[in-house]
Order: sequence, then C-alpha cells, then structure tokens
Amino acid sequence: MKFLIAGLGNIGPQYTRTRHNVGFMVLDHLAKEHQQVFADERYGAVSRFRLKNKQVVLLKPNTFMNLSGKAVKYWLQQEQIPVEQLLVITDDLALNEGIIRLKGKGSDGGHNGLKNIQELLQTTQYARLRFGIGNEFSKGRQIDYVLGEWNEKELVDLQICIDFAARATASFVLEGLANAMNQFNNKDPREI
Repeated sequence: MKFLIAGLGNIGPQYTRTRHNVGFMVLDHLAKEHQQVFADERYGAVSRFRLKNKQVVLLKPNTFMNLSGKAVKYWLQQEQIPVEQLLVITDDLALNEGIIRLKGKGSDGGHNGLKNIQELLQTTQYARLRFGIGNEFSKGRQIDYVLGEWNEKELVDLQICIDFAARATASFVLEGLANAMNQFNNKDPREI
C-alpha cells in the first residue's frame, strides 16, 4: 500500500520559516525522523520511506502554493496512488496556533493551495491535515501574517506541534483516517 503526503508551502529561503510553510516543516520532520532526504524531482522535492508495510511518498511542491494541484495530481498519477491514500498538510488561520484537525473531505476554506488541488483533482473527497497558525493580525494584514516568520517563542512550541502533526500523519498511514482523527483532532500537544 502506498500513500502520498503533500505538505504545502512556498519554495525559496525567504519562505522557509514562515507560517504558510508549516506543511513543508512537517514533511521535513518526517523525512529526518526516517533518515531520509528530499531530492528535486518533477514539480517538487520528493522523499520516500517505508512505515511498517506501507510505502510513503512525501511531496513538497515547487509550483508555489497557488498551483499545488499540478504537483499533487502528477505524483498521484506517477506513483499510481488512489486519492483515498492522499493526505495534504496545510496551514489554517481558523485554528489556534499548534492545533491540528484531520478531515476526510471539505471545502478549501479560502486556502489557495487547497482550491487548486480541488480544481485539478475534481473532488473535495481527500484527506487533509489543517495545522493551526492562529489569526493574530490586524485588519488587512493577513498576507503579512501568513508570510511572516514565527518568532523565537513560537518556534519553541512549534517543534512540539510539528512532532504531533507528524505522529498524526503516521497514524493516518498506519491506522486510517478515523483513528487518526480520534487520537489527534483538536488536542493541544503542549498540554499532553
């Protein structure tokens, strides 16, 4: 059984530590945990490893956020992975910082990366892990906030939350969406 885990973000060093790149951060954590590195391949950086008897393909699209669907669709087809075995990891302004929510379907919630994936896959029936980045910004400053860097205090907590999201991703692969949702949704990893 094979799974595609797509973490959304923007390429380039200027985006590395931004809130919008939390999808990339979770994938970097997973790859490091399994002693793997990313290789630049078509439409993104890709890493592969086995999780027990499952094959996992990690994808960090290099198409920029708004065109993430092109990379996701290509790698689903390339690896012959059914959409039921896709998990997209993305930032979410509607959730408090560090809180994650797994869902098996849903709207794009105004997220341009998800919007493009749904357009190209022609479905909203795919799993996503939304990683809360909070919404501590003043009116009209959303883009600055999303593309802003985590501060030093946030970065300390962020590592705990990224590890939690990585464990939720592994649970999705090994135990299925329903079990992962029960274990990880709406829990604060800093309080566990």
